[in-house]
Amino acid sequence: MAKYVDGYVIPIPKKNLAAYRKMARWGKKTWLKYGALDYKECVGDDLSPAFGALFPRMTKLRPGETVIFSYIVYKSRAHRDQVNAKVMKDPSMTTAAPKKMPFDMKRLAFGGFKVLVES
Repeated sequence: MAKYVDGYVIPIPKKNLAAYRKMARWGKKTWLKYGALDYKECVGDDLSPAFGALFPRMTKLRPGETVIFSYIVYKSRAHRDQVNAKVMKDPSMTTAAPKKMPFDMKRLAFGGFKVLVES
């Protein structure tokens, strides 16, 4: 059965990485608690390869920023919808979120993807 993935690309000030990491650890714990199969949060390291559209250009990266690439894996799109509904109802959703997000929500890119090839 093909899996389903929610993917995120987020430009973020490097100075906010610690706050993001705290939020991401809560996210991992919570999404896995409600049935997500995998949860990854990755920070840019090699963002200047010799080919392709570069993440810094695609995200309009500003000085002092880097890119977060993250994804959550589910059994299917229906499973994703079920897990996300449970996460949104979790009481810690209101207490765990920072008062001010460590990145600009208007610059976050998000999408749901059907898995085409997997190991």
